[in-house]
Amino acid sequence: MTLRERFARKLNDSVSSNKQRRTRKLRSRKVQLSPSPSPEKPYLSYYDTLLTYEDIKALKHDWLTDNNIAFWEEFLEQETLAKFPQARICLLRPSMTFLLMKNKDTEMVRSALPDFRGITHIFLPINDNRNVSAPEGGSHWSLLLVSIIDGVAFHYDSMDGSNNAEAWEASKRLSSVLGKALRFHCLPDSPQQENGSDCGVFVCITMRHLLVKRLLSVNAGEKVSMSMAQKAIDSIGARKEMLKIIENLRKEGERRRLTPNNTPPRID
Repeated sequence: MTLRERFARKLNDSVSSNKQRRTRKLRSRKVQLSPSPSPEKPYLSYYDTLLTYEDIKALKHDWLTDNNIAFWEEFLEQETLAKFPQARICLLRPSMTFLLMKNKDTEMVRSALPDFRGITHIFLPINDNRNVSAPEGGSHWSLLLVSIIDGVAFHYDSMDGSNNAEAWEASKRLSSVLGKALRFHCLPDSPQQENGSDCGVFVCITMRHLLVKRLLSVNAGEKVSMSMAQKAIDSIGARKEMLKIIENLRKEGERRRLTPNNTPPRID
């Protein structure tokens, strides 16, 4: 190959390389300029819960929404409780807990809530929202587990009892609905969060631990400790796990589609 030929080849390679770089930059720019989905756009329909893109964003690194917690309860019911048909356990949705706490008409609330006859335990996500006109408000989540058979309401708070007043109010209202006295007991050994946004994650993981490792793992009539002492919660790992569950369900919903359409992937 002559010197002139080598030079021409090198020049062509350089021009080709520059074209490839420009093409990659244009593609990258198109990706960057593509519009983001609307926060309200549906992401996954799972039985009675509809998750939006806003819910997914919150689950990644923010304060969990009502929908996040409602989805987790739905998931536990479908994937865990369904395997124990003899269990009489109710996972009350955040919206129902809010109704219970804010509406003082006991008869109306009793008719709106699930039928608790025969139920042994109720899980209630507690929110510190005091504005009845903003059901999605509040700044802290905690968990109330009511043992109807023992007449005790156990409160698990990852922020040193910040929601004690709200949980106490919820237990009093539930006592009126049930027509049964409940002793309120705050668990001082509840795992504690290290920031201001993981409370909802702690509620979800604590709920699953108490459900699976305590209530569903003992024989009827057997006494079980409801303490969470020595239980460590990895909030970062928990968020990743929950996101992975949602992504897998979304893929399954896509797989089940008969024809492509604009509705969110659905599992039911």
